[in-house]
Order: sequence, then structure tokens, then C-alpha cells
Amino acid sequence: MKLTSTAALPFTLAAMLLLATGCSSTGRSLDSAKYDKMTCVELNSALGDTASDISQTAITRGKVANTSVPSWLLGGSTVKTAVANRETARIERLQQRQQAIVAARKRSCPSSQ
Repeated sequence: MKLTSTAALPFTLAAMLLLATGCSSTGRSLDSAKYDKMTCVELNSALGDTASDISQTAITRGKVANTSVPSWLLGGSTVKTAVANRETARIERLQQRQQAIVAARKRSCPSSQ
């Protein structure tokens, strides 16, 4: 059986949404005390990693938000909205982590002020 591009669309969309949903939740809580114990080099690295995570999550959110869901795919737009909202919440958590790292850098690293 050969799938045409139209027939493969629901499978591609479903796979993309499942992949984005599965990777979006890390379940980590913000622990600013651990940042106080880090060196300046570790804080700089953590800040860079967090910035990369924010960028990658924003790219994923944009791809999901710009996905065209066919009207005949029941619940497709609901799933699309839910995944985009989950990515937005993840970005907000990452931004809180970033702010905690920046605050720890200001306290610990004289050159970051």
C-alpha cells in the first residue's frame, strides 16, 4: 500500500505533536540554593544552556503554532493549542531558572556586575 502525501499528513502531524509533547516537560523544580554553590564558570555554562533551551523551546512552539491542521482532523486544533501552551509554560519555567542564575552570578561573580 502506497501512502500519498495527503494520507500521510495525519500521521506526520500526530508524530510531530507526540514528539513535542513528550519532550516538553522536564519535571524539575527551581532550586536557587544549588546555584549559590556553583562557581562562576559553572553559572556561565548553566546560563548558556538555559538560553539554548529557551531558544529551542521557542522554535518548537513556533513550529507547532504554525502547523496547518486540516479541518477534518478531529481535535487537531485542540491538541495543537495544548502543545503550544505547554511549550509556553516551559519557556516561563526556563526564564525563571535563568533569572535565578543571573541573580546568583551577581552575588558570586564580581565581573558579572
